[in-house]
Amino acid sequence: VQLVESGGGSVQAGGSLSLSCATRGYTRRSGCLAWFRQAPGKEREGVAAIRRYSGTTFYADSVKDRFTISQDNAKTTLYLQMNSLKPEDTAMYTCAASNRILPEWYILAGYAYWGQGTQVTVS
Repeated sequence: VQLVESGGGSVQAGGSLSLSCATRGYTRRSGCLAWFRQAPGKEREGVAAIRRYSGTTFYADSVKDRFTISQDNAKTTLYLQMNSLKPEDTAMYTCAASNRILPEWYILAGYAYWGQGTQVTVS
């Protein structure tokens, strides 16, 4: 399984960015896909997740109503639309995939596959 992120970059506060994560070889129908982020000096934290089959979504309180997680119809690409970005959103954003439905989507240990990450900088 490979997860390849793209779409990071630099933007001014209040702006928008869209991230993509192409999944290759990930065929787990009941899995969960998620975005995590890690800012310098901080622990990695869950941003948003989506259950692959049902499309149910979950968000961290800090990004609710600003970020939207989605997947394409073929369920091979994960997206994160980020609006109203704030400097505190600056971090390395990484997508992750699990082999099962996770009762707690934000727990890192639940994910078996990770991408390399893409940097988002908000000034």
